[in-house]
Amino acid sequence: MRELIVEADGGSRGNPGPAGYGAVVIDAATGETLAEAAEYLGVTTNNVAEYSGLVAGLRAARDLDPTATVRVRMDSKLVVEQMSGRWQIKHPAMRPLAAEARAILPPDRVTYEWIPRAENKHADRLANEAMDAGKRGEQWSPSQSTADLDAGAAARSAAPRNGRGELRGQPRPTPTQTTPATTPDTDDIRAARNVASEAPAAGAGAAPPDLGTPTTFVLLRHGETPLTPQKRFSGSGGSDPALSDTGRHQADRVATALAARGTVQDVIASPLARCRETAAIVAARLGLDVRIEDGLRETDFGAWEGLTFAEVRDRYPDDMSAWLSAPDAEPTGGGESFEAVAHRVAAARDKLLAAHTGRTVLLVSHVTPIKTLVRLALGAPPEALFRMELSAASLSVVAYYGDGNASVRLLNDTSALR
Repeated sequence: MRELIVEADGGSRGNPGPAGYGAVVIDAATGETLAEAAEYLGVTTNNVAEYSGLVAGLRAARDLDPTATVRVRMDSKLVVEQMSGRWQIKHPAMRPLAAEARAILPPDRVTYEWIPRAENKHADRLANEAMDAGKRGEQWSPSQSTADLDAGAAARSAAPRNGRGELRGQPRPTPTQTTPATTPDTDDIRAARNVASEAPAAGAGAAPPDLGTPTTFVLLRHGETPLTPQKRFSGSGGSDPALSDTGRHQADRVATALAARGTVQDVIASPLARCRETAAIVAARLGLDVRIEDGLRETDFGAWEGLTFAEVRDRYPDDMSAWLSAPDAEPTGGGESFEAVAHRVAAARDKLLAAHTGRTVLLVSHVTPIKTLVRLALGAPPEALFRMELSAASLSVVAYYGDGNASVRLLNDTSALR
């Protein structure tokens, strides 16, 4: 079976900024360049450009030989790890690009390999030519290609010489050999500020981190209810208590502190009464409206609702032990497991990130959802939930960047209440 090599790259001058991609298809047996593709994408991020280059390269390979096996070589560790299935893709705006790439050829005929940037010069040059063309108000065409001048080192590492001289001397493809990519909708691209990945921190050779304006979630636990001082389970399946007088006072103090900062642009709340009331007090001080997000509601604690920890341990010792040791264990009576809550909260997070790109958003929620957002941002295991303290009316902050990284900036700050 014939083997083709796809080398792809993408870049953004500003991240987000004017962006383009490049892709080249090489015959693995001879090292001959068979096709080039490049395109200016408008304003988007490095990661969107890299995925677009991958899609274009796979399409070009398929058009050359739909029965071939394909070895993809990229200097984006993020794309390689996600497409290899080792890192998850959680952000809804990025999943379509990955799904599009997977659908081009049967997955068992495509492998992915990370290479240093120095070995990806051909595709990198094409991406820069596409960005240069976009700067002139043009689209790249094969006649503009000088990418083969930088292709020698990369091609030599990918395949043997073909006996007809150095690889860099191969003829450039004609326009009929070039397969342009189908560019995602520009609005979708601009929404893709956060790559959906629970990836480890990028190591040497990975794409430069995106240090542009993050999307910032200010996480506010609701104020006290009559059940809070008694430390009773109070979830989404219980009595839905309102704030106590103390809780309303706490919400007012936090509102004053957030108004002084002047950074919050949107307010989102859990549908439960204590969060809606807390959010209303803060939003009124900030001059903002409150929107409800069901995914931010507290865990359903089943038969444990309204009971203290000691009461649950006495009445349901086995269920309590399982719940504390296994993330998929449910509270007695059909409550939600930590695993189920994590899936719900992650979906809500991705939805809100896509809708509030680059903004500072106040999320008024509960203990478990807030701890879960912090845990996921840290890449920590489920048991980390038991190692965080989260007081009533406390503030925590998580910032999400366009390269998929998150930064926990604050946890359990109660200074506004003092």
